[in-house]
Amino acid sequence: QVQLVESGGGLVQTGGSLRLSCSASGVIFSINAMGWYRQAPGKQRELVASITLRGTTNYADSVKDRFTISRDNAKNTVYLQMNSLKPEDTAVYYCNADLRVRSYYSPLQAYWGQGTQVTVSS
Repeated sequence: QVQLVESGGGLVQTGGSLRLSCSASGVIFSINAMGWYRQAPGKQRELVASITLRGTTNYADSVKDRFTISRDNAKNTVYLQMNSLKPEDTAVYYCNADLRVRSYYSPLQAYWGQGTQVTVSS
C-alpha cells in the first residue's frame, strides 16, 4: 500500500516562510510527476506547483517567484519552499504523486496525501 505523508505546515506571519515535505512510501516502482495542491475554505482545490521526473516545474501565477518546488528521487520526496507568504496562501496543502506500483506494467495512478494546514496571519 502506498502512502504520501506531508509535513511542515503551520502558522506563520505575513512575509514569513515555510517548507513543506511529502514522502511517498510503500511498494513503488516509479514516480512520474509530483505536485502540491491547496484548498482554501469554500474554494476548489487548485494546483500550486508541479515537477516532472526530470525536474521540469510548473507554478500557479499566484505563487511564481515566491514558491519553489523540488524533489529528491532517491527519497521519493517532494518539497515546497514557500517564501513571502500572504494571508491568501492560507489553505490545506495536499501532496500528489502519479506513480506505478510493483512494475512498469502497472497503471499510472494518482495518490494524495492527507493534507497539511498552512495559516498565514496578517
